[in-house]
Amino acid sequence: MFTSPGAIAVNTAHITIYWYGIIMAAAFLVGLFVVIIFAKKEYKEENIFDTLTDIAFWALLGGILGARLYYVLLSLSYYIKHPLEIIMLQNGGLSIQGALLGGIIAVLIYTKKTKTEFLKYADLYALGLPVAQAIGRWGNFFNSEAFGLPTTMPWGVFIPEILRPDAYSMNEYFHPTFLYESLWNIFVFLILFFVIKKHFFKNKGVLFFSYLILYSFGRILIEIIRVDSVLNIIGIPVAIWVCIITIIISVVFLLKQLKN
Repeated sequence: MFTSPGAIAVNTAHITIYWYGIIMAAAFLVGLFVVIIFAKKEYKEENIFDTLTDIAFWALLGGILGARLYYVLLSLSYYIKHPLEIIMLQNGGLSIQGALLGGIIAVLIYTKKTKTEFLKYADLYALGLPVAQAIGRWGNFFNSEAFGLPTTMPWGVFIPEILRPDAYSMNEYFHPTFLYESLWNIFVFLILFFVIKKHFFKNKGVLFFSYLILYSFGRILIEIIRVDSVLNIIGIPVAIWVCIITIIISVVFLLKQLKN
């Protein structure tokens, strides 16, 4: 069993640096590095570096806005009472589903305005996204969030009492669902890289929609044991509903691309 060392990495009289921010920055840079390496290999004759970095900028901006807006809307009753906390990103509260939606919308707008092929670049970023997510999930570890049901397993994570749900206030160790999702994202990357890319890379969009399906499927399984869902609809976490909708839409587009 293990315990988070705390959310703050550096704390001086003039500056405070949070592990969450460090990890998110590392996740973005490593994910972008994977995308660039992959793009150079598959598009040797094209100079697409500038487009890749432009898309990365807009995806990052849209992702951050989408991630925070999504989380705030799901916890609206809390943030109405504490509006100043909306901008306190160092405390966590960034939804990956909101980040994906915001990032996709931003890139769609960018590619439409610049007349760039969306699915071509979506496929490239489909390999970087799970790598970035695998790293980024460790930000939840330092913030003691995104955990599951109580457990006695040796890999259980200690959660401070103040951060535990009322129903589990007497429990100390919980399933590290952030770790499960991190490992799942590594698995998704391996499937995409060694299977989907190998056989279907020429079919534009197949990598991207496969990523959405695989990630959403794993998220459903993990979400079942999470205890910190911010909103339920008829007893089911909203994250599961979003995953189901994502899978349905992605399957429709995936079949369409395979048919083409």
